[in-house]
Amino acid sequence: MKKVRVLVVDDSSTMRGLIATALTKDPEIEVVGQAEDPIQARQAIKSLNPDVVTLDVEMPNMNGLEFLEKIMRLRPMPVIMVSTLTGRGADETIQALEIGAIDCIEKPRPGNEHNFEELPYKVKVAASARVRPLERTEIGQRTAAVGASYVPDDRIVAIGASTGGVEALIEILSRFPENCPPTVVTQHMPPSFTRSFARRLDRLCAPRVQEATDRAKLLPGHIFLAPGGSAHLEVSPEMECRLKVGDRINGHCPSVDVLFESVARARKGRAVGVILTGMGKDGASGLLSMRKAGAKTFGQSESSCIVYGMPKAAFELGAVEKQLPLERLSAAIISETSSNKKK
Repeated sequence: MKKVRVLVVDDSSTMRGLIATALTKDPEIEVVGQAEDPIQARQAIKSLNPDVVTLDVEMPNMNGLEFLEKIMRLRPMPVIMVSTLTGRGADETIQALEIGAIDCIEKPRPGNEHNFEELPYKVKVAASARVRPLERTEIGQRTAAVGASYVPDDRIVAIGASTGGVEALIEILSRFPENCPPTVVTQHMPPSFTRSFARRLDRLCAPRVQEATDRAKLLPGHIFLAPGGSAHLEVSPEMECRLKVGDRINGHCPSVDVLFESVARARKGRAVGVILTGMGKDGASGLLSMRKAGAKTFGQSESSCIVYGMPKAAFELGAVEKQLPLERLSAAIISETSSNKKK
């Protein structure tokens, strides 16, 4: 079996060593080189032709974001961002995922010394991901999927995503009108990053976007993002967000399946479910429950997914009523939840 060839880029020799050690524990991965700054990394990419690059967010000589943008414009390839838990580090990591990085991971810290145990899995997922050149419309120039005449009906929208989900969610939610249907989102992401992502979405979107809090009311014009950590986001029959501490489901907390199952119970058919790019099968069975309860269900098409894992699992299970490319999903969701929708 061909090994995944990885280039490690970090200005700290200690951190490079920790990353290399974590990766070489997996027999399917080979660390082919290390670089301490983007200048060295650029030469290493040319000479070594790695399958995946791990990239520190903050480095000398050139900011990690600047270097990532050059990579994605000139030589698109899978990149995993390695970040600190500082507010700045988390914000820049979200920007990196928006630019086109496949995934992110936190640097080890007191209380979370074993965080790099997930790194080999993330690298292997990245190696098989679909990477596209950075040629997207500027986010500020995006327009809403509908005009000012939109009035939502009484349905809610539930969305699940994982690897590649940051870019996909920005594409969809930045086109929602200010009075969008109540929307709940579970995106697999570490705790500090979900907070930064919610702030980023709030700046980019017309509706109000925030991390979900327990008993927050689901109202039109509001989008709630599940906090990363030890609690799952659910929807109650009283149209409230509920955060419930629990074990990982399908390897994740928060879990998309838990969210979708709660929506199926609480809302029956008065909901729209959407499953986006991501590795694995989280959300497939929950989306099937939503469809069986009468909800409308959409899945992101294979051609527009960074990783066609979760949508594929849901489609093969019969949970997806309609598959659509990313650029058409926002309009489909808004059309489906319009009070003027033709019956």
